[in-house]
Amino acid sequence: MPDPKELVLVGKDQSPARHARLPKLSESGKRGYLIDMDGVLYRGDEVIEGAKEFIHLLQKLDIPHLFLTNNSRPTPRDISLKLRNRLGVMVPPQNIYTSAMATAEFLAYEKGSGSVFVLGEGGLLKALDDHGFAISETNPDYVVIGEGRTLTIEMVEKAIDFIIDGARFLVTNLDPSPRIKGWPKPGTAAVAAMIQEATGISPLSCGKPSPILMRSSRKRLGLRTQETVIIGDTMETDIYGGISMGYHTILTLSGATGEEELTKYPYSPHMIIRNIAELCPMIREVHKHA
Repeated sequence: MPDPKELVLVGKDQSPARHARLPKLSESGKRGYLIDMDGVLYRGDEVIEGAKEFIHLLQKLDIPHLFLTNNSRPTPRDISLKLRNRLGVMVPPQNIYTSAMATAEFLAYEKGSGSVFVLGEGGLLKALDDHGFAISETNPDYVVIGEGRTLTIEMVEKAIDFIIDGARFLVTNLDPSPRIKGWPKPGTAAVAAMIQEATGISPLSCGKPSPILMRSSRKRLGLRTQETVIIGDTMETDIYGGISMGYHTILTLSGATGEEELTKYPYSPHMIIRNIAELCPMIREVHKHA
């Protein structure tokens, strides 16, 4: 864990802008950042203040970083194009890491290869194929659920039968639906809950806050635990996952979690900022002699 002397928590009557700071670099002089996107860089169609500057700063100073998402549907190339169109900044696909990639890498580590029945699309299918897994509707080794809009009750019934027959059950993430009228999908947590109820088998989740994604993303950057910082807008995923792994955690109030909600959690981020713009001068200061 980071040195407690370097941690600054924000109380009810304190301003995150005045009381937030980064810890010093470790003896290795290395530090890398795992960064959520929705709520940190943009919110809907709105670009959050400081997003472009922050990305340019990471690239200019050659700071190790990955942009993370629990959404298994897009590929890294899809997300790279989205960021370029939305922010006007080029983020290479190799700097993007998804729950689909974490899931495929975990299965490759566990089994090497095999067959998978998938309730999902795009990025999940590609990640599994890249790691040598065949998509099958006949006695698959695994059933994996990810985001998608082609779900049918027939697919759910097949998944239930396969799991009862012995297929192992995974989900790319357990993000709930935002419960917004007109939302185009029920969410992976809702689909997983339906299948869990029908089979009596709980799925293994590979996305945030699972240590599967949290550890594999750090290793992808070649960092040690004490060299890793995670930045996110959600206490239940980004911050909880980071704290569980011993990373330095930064909560930005520009997204899902509001300042008034912080007292309900039994854990706290190491630092709180109002938006990513507040972090830029701190990164310049800490990394200027690295």
